[in-house]
Amino acid sequence: MRARFFLTALAVPLVLGLIAAAGAAGADVAGGPVPTEPTSARAWVARVVAPTTRAYAAPSSSAKVRKVLPALAPLGRGPTQLLVTRTTVADGERWLEVLLPMRPNGVTGWIRADSTVLSTTSARVVIDLSEHRLTLYRANHVVLRAGIVIGKASTPTPRGTKFAIAEVISTNNPGGFLGPIVMPLTGYSETLNEFAGGNGRVAVHGTSEPGLIGTSASHGCIRMSNVNILRLARIATPGTPVSIRN
Repeated sequence: MRARFFLTALAVPLVLGLIAAAGAAGADVAGGPVPTEPTSARAWVARVVAPTTRAYAAPSSSAKVRKVLPALAPLGRGPTQLLVTRTTVADGERWLEVLLPMRPNGVTGWIRADSTVLSTTSARVVIDLSEHRLTLYRANHVVLRAGIVIGKASTPTPRGTKFAIAEVISTNNPGGFLGPIVMPLTGYSETLNEFAGGNGRVAVHGTSEPGLIGTSASHGCIRMSNVNILRLARIATPGTPVSIRN
């Protein structure tokens, strides 16, 4: 991935992602829906609506604060939307465990459900590094298979089952190196703590070098053709689960 994406703020407009309509669920302690753990067919997404929301190490306001989440995501300035991994009730309050966009990869935190608006998505993304392939599922049906560029040996793409799309951002420069869309993940490079003034955030994005698709040539990001990144962005919105495997 080109150096200039690894930065702490990306001053480009947000392409607002529409999350799939919420499915049926039981009643919560406050009368709302009760989220469940992600499955291959459905995952819950929490959109932060409070101006700032604290994510705690445990479902308690006395627990250690892991991250303070703004209502607007830091790169594209769209709504902060988080993948829900678990839920519980503590002291009469509904708490959501969410996947946080921070190091180390896969870290979670607990937020109050009443600081969010809940919805669901039937999309999920599987990235197969050995095959240099990205597969997009919707309700367990394959809707896109695409060749990709992955990280080279010295700066590999991080692996794991606990990632999610954090934002969907339009670059306003479809012919540029990053293509028309950048989709930052919740994950970070495990070999680059910082890069060109940024913090090593990993993303899926388009490319101005489609001839490299099928190779290992990036600094950890996943590049795909501009046609396919546009197709991906129409379905895989913020909060969509992402699995990266060998």
